[in-house]
Amino acid sequence: MHRWQDVFRKNTGLNPYVWLVCFILPFYFIIGYSSKGYVVFGVLMIIVFFASNLLGLVMKGWPVYIWYGVQMAISILMALIFGFVYFSLFLAFFIGTIQNKAGFITLYTIHLVSTFATINYSLASVNLIVIKQLPFVLVSMIAVILLPVSTYNKNKQDALQGQLEDANKRISELVKLEERQRIARDLHDTLGQKLSLIGLKSELASKMVNRNPGRAQEEMKDVTLTARTALKEVREMVTQMRGTRLEDELFRIRQILKVADIKLLIEGEENLTGISLMAENVLGMCLKEAVTNVIKHSEASTCEIAIEPDHTELVITVKDNGKGMGDMPGRIRGNGLQGMKERLEFVNGSLLITSIEGTELRIAVPRAVQRQM
Repeated sequence: MHRWQDVFRKNTGLNPYVWLVCFILPFYFIIGYSSKGYVVFGVLMIIVFFASNLLGLVMKGWPVYIWYGVQMAISILMALIFGFVYFSLFLAFFIGTIQNKAGFITLYTIHLVSTFATINYSLASVNLIVIKQLPFVLVSMIAVILLPVSTYNKNKQDALQGQLEDANKRISELVKLEERQRIARDLHDTLGQKLSLIGLKSELASKMVNRNPGRAQEEMKDVTLTARTALKEVREMVTQMRGTRLEDELFRIRQILKVADIKLLIEGEENLTGISLMAENVLGMCLKEAVTNVIKHSEASTCEIAIEPDHTELVITVKDNGKGMGDMPGRIRGNGLQGMKERLEFVNGSLLITSIEGTELRIAVPRAVQRQM
């Protein structure tokens, strides 16, 4: 019995005992008949209706429509013979649980027409039982019109809600995966080069210990300085993982370029609005990577950063007057530029590189459109 309860509750969202109580009601309409044949026939119809109802819930595919057809036939017979029109209410609710749109429309139309015709025939033939309960019959007719549509829409909404929850879970997993990849890229960019340098200098120092102790000592000082720099960058990376505003990143960029003796020119408003924190964090990381490339590879004396917001996107252009990227500047090369491209793709952004009299990076992310009230 527990299995039938689960099936019933899963398909209808209701407790099966509520319907079991309601199924007792038809016996009231057949007990008053003196003819045992009518009583036996009525009880048999109730049992068959109940069984067809359960089979319609359990089965899948075309047999479902057969059992609903049986229920419609029984509903019509019970209304014509015993004046019991309330099976149409049960049927109206269960028709609303059909997920197939074409099947729902077909059964809904047939049930509505047959119920309407049955009630009108009973009134025309002066069925006293139906006439006495006319107000309830009219309420039932209204329910037959509205209940299937209401139930169908509710089930569709529940299904869409379930899909939305699944999609949110998927997005959450993708965000975690992207975060792991981002951390791997940042660790590579931050520690990879410096650890390689530490290894090379340590190996060189070990070879120079006996032949040139002074040179070995200098190399070990460089190893110590590089290790401290790597530690500092790791700490900065951890801080960035907690979320960095663009204006804070620009403040650090000013300090870095000043130390590198590169003139910085900034155009545009630094305090951003209408952009998500995630997109701003991505912009900050990409801007840091772009300026780092200017310092390491461009041999430039000037770096220009232009911030250009509009209604649809925010564009940041980083341009230097260095030696450029040589041939094929538009090609994404190296882990740094590839990491920028992947980060921007995650927030539906883009990266465009040109190299004419220097290098120019155009970094764009979508901007939230603010509606006017």
